[in-house]
Amino acid sequence: MKRTILIIVILVFAFMLNAQIIHHGFVRTYLGALIEQDGEYSVLQNTFDWKLDYGKGDVALYVNPVFDYNALNDNLDISLRQAYVDIYFDNFDLRIGKQQIIWGKADGVFITDIISPRDLSEFILPDFEEIRIGTNAVKFDYYLGNSTFEAVWIPTFESTVLPEENSIWAPEMPYPLMFIDYEFSNVEVENKLSESEIALKYSYLGSAIDFELMAAYMWDDNPTMHIIAQPDSIILVKSEHHRLPLAGASFSKAVGGAVVRGEGAYYFEKRFAPEEFIPNGVKEKDYAHYLVGYDHNWLGVNVSFQFIQEYILDYEEDIRNDEFSNTMTFLITEDFLRETLRLEFFTYYGINNEDALLRPKIAYDLADGFEVQLGANIFVGEEGNFGQYNENDMLFMKVRYDF
Repeated sequence: MKRTILIIVILVFAFMLNAQIIHHGFVRTYLGALIEQDGEYSVLQNTFDWKLDYGKGDVALYVNPVFDYNALNDNLDISLRQAYVDIYFDNFDLRIGKQQIIWGKADGVFITDIISPRDLSEFILPDFEEIRIGTNAVKFDYYLGNSTFEAVWIPTFESTVLPEENSIWAPEMPYPLMFIDYEFSNVEVENKLSESEIALKYSYLGSAIDFELMAAYMWDDNPTMHIIAQPDSIILVKSEHHRLPLAGASFSKAVGGAVVRGEGAYYFEKRFAPEEFIPNGVKEKDYAHYLVGYDHNWLGVNVSFQFIQEYILDYEEDIRNDEFSNTMTFLITEDFLRETLRLEFFTYYGINNEDALLRPKIAYDLADGFEVQLGANIFVGEEGNFGQYNENDMLFMKVRYDF
């Protein structure tokens, strides 16, 4: 923490000494209250998100310090979301440093957008810019007409940030916690060249269609829980990250006033937990994750649908996950009062478990840069990705000023 604060202070003061600095960002108060817990606060957060840009010739510097004060536990968290330098050449660019890398066409779903690790400590409720974690990387972009060739090298691995065990967002565990001995857990990926990650992407942007092709040799951000033994009714577990090669593609195309989108990724030898507590029972299976989407504007109302499927190839009945997992999303937005009032409704629906997450929201621009949001997160069902949180229905308010 002290090192992070020192870096931020040095960078900010270095910027302030030069009048050419451009700075912007937002200040936000975020309050959330649980409906089924008599309005008990689940979120009481104040955020100062500061973005600083400085450019000189063919070099640009970007720093994004974030100050989060959590009033529930009286904790101030200071972090660097991104901090990188851009170097521009005639037909290619280099970006070096801590950065968020966004790939794919999906809304509200991570399919090929898996280069940056994720912070899931509050499930998937924050904005995706806040869910993605900046990762130390070198990104190379080469431009040729309507085509772009992109290569990303990530020298050090960062895993997904999961909710703490006592958090209301802690997911259902495949094994009962009271019987788990974590003596063999927390296996880390070593920081050395042979353990780094690499990803490649080709993208084309044309008048008729735009698409992306990608491949990556990465680590699975989510560790696999390996059952080693069960002596005396105690489950010994080793938590381990595994290599996860993958290939994917995405596209979007305008069709008769609408936009049709698609995205898919094929993972090689992904690990899946067994249904029962079986030592050495983890299965290695190829796995596909894909979606089709449709966006249209009907009489000023923006409507979007997505169908998402996860498929485990060469499926075996003792795998904990279903062979096919199906999810749908629906989004509708409309602006009123000269675009100062926005109504939005977004929902996830898990077909397998008949569970859902409903997210109605209303946002009003009180003045230039000053916005108030009111909304809710309603969980439906008894099990599944969303139903497991059916006691976490929440009303929220966000007051935000952009500068």
